[in-house]
Amino acid sequence: MKESFAGTPEPPYYAVIFSSLRGEGGEGYADMARRMLELAQRQEGYLGAESARVELGITVSYWKDRESIRRWKEQAEHREAQRLGKERWYTAFRIRIARVEEERIFEREVGDGN
Repeated sequence: MKESFAGTPEPPYYAVIFSSLRGEGGEGYADMARRMLELAQRQEGYLGAESARVELGITVSYWKDRESIRRWKEQAEHREAQRLGKERWYTAFRIRIARVEEERIFEREVGDGN
């Protein structure tokens, strides 16, 4: 995922927060993560995502509504990735769903020098 913020609309919308701890085995993980992002981007109601990983990984995906989230959870290829994640890649994870009510933005202007 490129380093930029998701282009979300005016709230309200929903955020799915996926926090994870990886295990030792990583074979196939990067390809699957790339595939899931490509697939999510084609889902109705998908708004964008932001992701970071050092030891704890956090991916926040943004969705139009709860129905869009439900459809993504049930998508067949995504369900297979969920199964493999439990079997191979993660030692633990948490999924939280939140309604975004407000957004505040700070962006330094180019050439500001501060």
